[in-house]
Amino acid sequence: QFKLVESGGGSVQPGGSLRLSCTFSGFTADDYAMGWVRQAPGKGPEGVSCIDSDAINTRYKDSVKGRFTISRDNARSTVFLQMNSLKPEDTAVYHCATHRGPCRNGRYDYWGQGTQVTVSP
Repeated sequence: QFKLVESGGGSVQPGGSLRLSCTFSGFTADDYAMGWVRQAPGKGPEGVSCIDSDAINTRYKDSVKGRFTISRDNARSTVFLQMNSLKPEDTAVYHCATHRGPCRNGRYDYWGQGTQVTVSP
């Protein structure tokens, strides 16, 4: 049974930083890409970042390039999203997600419940 549990969300001022974590279980990490998807109030979900099972190949949404960094530790079944220079438009619920194979265009088969990130003065 796939299980993904996020943590690390919170409220920060613009320019601040947060580090999201996601622990996962129920599947073989070596076979699955891991990603982060966010959903702001009144908007549809959007893929933020993805990392292949090799922990080397990564993708980022243009608006977060240079500010966010995705990483993973397969031995600990954990994926991270380091978010720096946060902006109010980053406010959303952030979901950890996964699918078999390499990263693709923000389409995932399994999602976690999400963690709230709020950026405001």
